[in-house]
Amino acid sequence: MKRFKYLLILLPFSLNFALAQDVDTIENKHLINIKQLTFGGDNAEAYFSFDNNKLAFQSNNKAWGVECDQIFLLDLNNWKSDSKPPLISTGKGRTTCSYFMPGNKTILYASTHLRGDKCPETGDLRRGGKYLWPIFNTYDIFVADLNGKIVKQLTNAPGYDAEATVSPDGKKIVFTSDRTGDLELWTMDIDGSNQKQITFGLGYDGGAFFSPDSKQLVFRSSRPTTAEEIQEYKQLLSEGLVAPTNMEIYTCNVDGSNLKQITHLGRANWAPFFHPSGKKILFSSNHESKSGFNFQLYMINTDGTGLVQITDQSVFNAFPMFSPDGKKLIFSSNRNNGGTHDTNLFIADWKD
Repeated sequence: MKRFKYLLILLPFSLNFALAQDVDTIENKHLINIKQLTFGGDNAEAYFSFDNNKLAFQSNNKAWGVECDQIFLLDLNNWKSDSKPPLISTGKGRTTCSYFMPGNKTILYASTHLRGDKCPETGDLRRGGKYLWPIFNTYDIFVADLNGKIVKQLTNAPGYDAEATVSPDGKKIVFTSDRTGDLELWTMDIDGSNQKQITFGLGYDGGAFFSPDSKQLVFRSSRPTTAEEIQEYKQLLSEGLVAPTNMEIYTCNVDGSNLKQITHLGRANWAPFFHPSGKKILFSSNHESKSGFNFQLYMINTDGTGLVQITDQSVFNAFPMFSPDGKKLIFSSNRNNGGTHDTNLFIADWKD
């Protein structure tokens, strides 16, 4: 779901922004009491448990003894910033896209560990002047308990299966798969059964999340249209790569019907998540950046109107998620990183 660190290697060093909000900024309107949760490495895709108390997230923090992204658990009620959080993936292969299952006692995530203990090679991700995301065909989706024991494998089809998230009502899972030759959205029941393809347009459909009422999906998509774009997309996909330079935000019903393009901003619009009302969407975008490297959080109505900027600090802000009770927002940012490329987790009280 992320591959964000391959983007970050292209970013200029960010400034060391203070967390205190004692001056007027764009962020003052919606983000209150911003607190930093992690310090060091690349930390992202932090998602709340159903009871609002825990986070599952991925990190490659070398200080925690990992070589590439693994899944960790953060208890918001008992968290100390100088401690190492519990590892809840196997520590083998590369992992991504963790999400709590109903009951808060298990999580799902994608992992390559069945095909080897080592981190899979990424190759050249800056080829041709574009940054690229690897789509490892060794990813499958697993369920593990909070001690790191895998209790079930949900996918076993050849190819890429990852980017899974769970519906608020606990009945469905949405994920991205290339098992039919393109990167499409699929759904399955919470036990892994009844797997169905729901998008069919050429291009990368991914990073999907359910609406608060579990009836709709929001996702990012790159839909090539010209012959040149289509040729490039197909060639990169054959090599297990995508170039997420141009992506827009879409919504559809859970069965794939009523597909709508929400943004028409150009450049990279991604990491969408529904506002608790179900009537707005938060997402990350660089559409206003002159260099292409400045990613801020924005909010837009589900009819594509009312675009507003949410963040204005640092040059990378992404992966917003509301707590199930709608009171808090978790996101990733490379603010306050002392001039390094570190990306950390931040949590804030949300104000409408």
